[in-house]
Amino acid sequence: MGFIADAMNRIQPSATIGISQKAMELKAAGQDVIGLSAGEPDFDTPDNIKEAAMAAIRAGKTKYTAVDGVAELKQAIIAKFKRDNGLEYEPNQVTVGTGGKQVLFNALVATLNPGDEVIIPAPYWVSYPDIVLLAGGTPVFVETRLEDNFKLQPEVLERAITDKTKWLIFNSPSNPSGAAYSRDDMKKLTDVLMRHDHVWVLTDDMYEHLVYDDFEFVTPAQVEPGLYDRTLTMNGVSKAYCMTGWRIGFAAGPQVLIKAMAKLQSQSTSNPSSISQWAAVEALNGSQDFIAEHNTVFKERRDLVVSMLNQATGLSCPTPEGAFYVYPSCAGAIGKTTPDGKTISNDEEFVTELLAAEGVAAVHGAAFGMEPFFRISYATSTEALEEACTRIQRFCGNLS
Repeated sequence: MGFIADAMNRIQPSATIGISQKAMELKAAGQDVIGLSAGEPDFDTPDNIKEAAMAAIRAGKTKYTAVDGVAELKQAIIAKFKRDNGLEYEPNQVTVGTGGKQVLFNALVATLNPGDEVIIPAPYWVSYPDIVLLAGGTPVFVETRLEDNFKLQPEVLERAITDKTKWLIFNSPSNPSGAAYSRDDMKKLTDVLMRHDHVWVLTDDMYEHLVYDDFEFVTPAQVEPGLYDRTLTMNGVSKAYCMTGWRIGFAAGPQVLIKAMAKLQSQSTSNPSSISQWAAVEALNGSQDFIAEHNTVFKERRDLVVSMLNQATGLSCPTPEGAFYVYPSCAGAIGKTTPDGKTISNDEEFVTELLAAEGVAAVHGAAFGMEPFFRISYATSTEALEEACTRIQRFCGNLS
């Protein structure tokens, strides 16, 4: 018997963190590397949010707080859900965790028993299946298609549901594809869920505010009030508020679930950072004007990247509605050979050779459950993106 728990064999290290780490190491060793693997905005946290954090420190708000969030932050979250999503919650229906990842972890560990199934549309954020596996559940992957812009189709969802299904994990706008579901798209899916009242919805709305071209964001319980009592609506301040390192995620849902999640958190991390919580109060209650300014820049970068990647030999890149990722197909490069004689047989080899030849770090599609694709984050400077896309074009053009 080994010393390490068997459960550890069920999971993999995060691929996105791994590739970002590798890019940082190469950079530190003096190599010219452009990292397009990390999912965080390159904008700094807005000044009003920083000031709120410093004011909290000066006011001595540095002690333990309630396990799942200070009352003032819960009120700010309640106001946010009402303002942005038309959803009404009480404080005992709200939880705050150390990032969205802990909220997901708490929800799944608190609810899954061996044999419980969790439907996860692919491509998916790398952590969903591993958290399900760690919690003892069974991930059930349902593939989306490039021609549907990576959106889950209602008939595919219907086929995936069994009497063992406990959750559907839903993410719009999506990491890694950037696909976002319109009200009409969402209604078709919620209609399916209304026919299966044992299935709960864990919706990850982390990229809610990062949408383009007049796209109107909606969340499942908003489109179908009948799902309110079995939906956990998760969000956070990481992406829209440029607060990835502050580690604050939050969710609202049925009291019985929120209470179980608080119980679990009381025996793991206890409260999230008190200072980060006060910064998050200001993020949610303060001016939201910078979001639209940032989105103007993100949209320009998206359009640049989509245009340049579609001009690369063998690549095909759809235009996403939200988030700050593109998920191009590299099917046209599979089976080709690099100038030094290496055959590219899958997307992992494609990104490995791209990093070696051109110093561009991207994440292979297999990490997100769908091949042959790769993910690029355009949350970096326009100059770096232009240079990176030029290198990708060159790399693809040199394959034979």
